Amino acid sequence: MAINTKKGTERLEARRAELEAQSRISRESRDTVELDQQAVGRLSRMDAIQQQAMAEATERTRQLDLQRIELAYRRIKDGDYGYCVECDAEIPDARLEIDPMAERCVNCA
Repeated sequence: MAINTKKGTERLEARRAELEAQSRISRESRDTVELDQQAVGRLSRMDAIQQQAMAEATERTRQLDLQRIELAYRRIKDGDYGYCVECDAEIPDARLEIDPMAERCVNCA
């Protein structure tokens, strides 16, 4: 079975667009937490800082996924997309559908 790089490219584009949209939407939650002593009923500063830290960790994960997308594009260009970087076995299409950036087959993952 031949690897369908067109389908892979479409999946990568869709995932990139999704990640970039999520990053834009969550930008405010990653902003610096400011102490507002006049506000009543708001989250405590500790809760706000914890939420900010979680948002920043999520953003770091998004950025890593965007880097993985760029690596997948490079594999497409080089003709290596859809093949395991460890054992050179073909990565099943079902796995690439779930994670279009997958570099390894299930056995090597």
